[in-house]
Amino acid sequence: MPQRAEADWPPVVVGSVFQTGLNLMRDLGRRGVRAIGVDCVPSNPGFRSRYGKSYLCPDPDVEPAQWVAFMQSLSEKQGSKPVFIPAADMFVDALGRHAAELQGYYNFSHTAVELQAKLVTKEQQYALARRAGLPSPRFAYIESAKDLDEFCNEARFPCLLKPLTHRKWEALPAENPLRGKKVAMADSAERLRVLYRCVEPVQPSAIVQELIVGGDDAKFCYLSVYGSGGERLGYCVVREFRCHPIQFGSASLVEPVVDEEIAGLCDRFLREIGYVGLCEIEVKRDARDGCVRLIEVNPRFSGTGDCSIYTGVEVGWLHYLDRIGRSPAPMQATRFDFRHINLGGDAAGFGPYLQAGLTTWGRWWGPYFRAVEFYDVDFRDPRVTLQNLYRALRAVGGGVLRHWHLRS
Repeated sequence: MPQRAEADWPPVVVGSVFQTGLNLMRDLGRRGVRAIGVDCVPSNPGFRSRYGKSYLCPDPDVEPAQWVAFMQSLSEKQGSKPVFIPAADMFVDALGRHAAELQGYYNFSHTAVELQAKLVTKEQQYALARRAGLPSPRFAYIESAKDLDEFCNEARFPCLLKPLTHRKWEALPAENPLRGKKVAMADSAERLRVLYRCVEPVQPSAIVQELIVGGDDAKFCYLSVYGSGGERLGYCVVREFRCHPIQFGSASLVEPVVDEEIAGLCDRFLREIGYVGLCEIEVKRDARDGCVRLIEVNPRFSGTGDCSIYTGVEVGWLHYLDRIGRSPAPMQATRFDFRHINLGGDAAGFGPYLQAGLTTWGRWWGPYFRAVEFYDVDFRDPRVTLQNLYRALRAVGGGVLRHWHLRS
């Protein structure tokens, strides 16, 4: 298998230069691939990074035609047909909607991006999981209070209310209590109805599901990449220990593990639906019966997916080689003696975990004195890292002050 890109190989365009996409640009750049980023959020760190050139593009949700024209123009300037890899749901969805218009400009699988765009929405991924036999909690797609009542008649509480995609609730009015949230929990049917009334007038389509009971340390992620022929090119499994926000947020502390049950369940699901490309599947072992159930599918390069490279499985490089027809040999996870930390998320979660009585000072900081790899600390990229450290320190300080204030 090639160890570095050759001079005449095509560049890669990464959709999103938030820290996740920036890390993918870094990984591919170290392999000699010319990495280019696109994003519609000018504050994202890729615009300050040393890893590749990033371009500000139109918002594909708000200005789809302008975004397509921008992407076509960007491709024409590269001299060869770039590989396109999304690192945020916005760009997975945009690529799926505009695949026909962009296929002549970018290297991607038309069939694969259509499936990935379906998986971005919660109702599609849960429906696919159910058909493919991947265990998932009881759920329903609702569009009205009547639909919600029908679900409540059969549901076991606590339950969750979720937007179809997190961007749906990001667009809620500023005063809405669910604005920007990815999920809301209700201990009773009446509380679930109250939450739904917050979004029903503007975003009536939503997902309701039963909660998978258990702590944050009962969650696991399957990080993988599948080739154009459906073969698995590499994977690893990581166990979550902390996340932000508590229970329902993105993982902030994980550790690679060997778990054949989870690997087998997720692999069978992805093969059953004919998946191609990068994928993260988050699952949880239910404390009531020990059953592994689906939390969500992220059909793209993910923040937790950054951990895979440190296990020896370079999912981004494998995907790139597959897209340009280099038939890479599968990689195996060989390193398990470290923990992977999203410092910004972990710092923001410190105070809430203390307040909830879920940790102590010693238990929280203990993992930092073991072998550690960071999602958002890289001193070879100082402009980005220094700002990340500043934000982390502010988050820790704010969390500690709130904790002391509540105790006093």
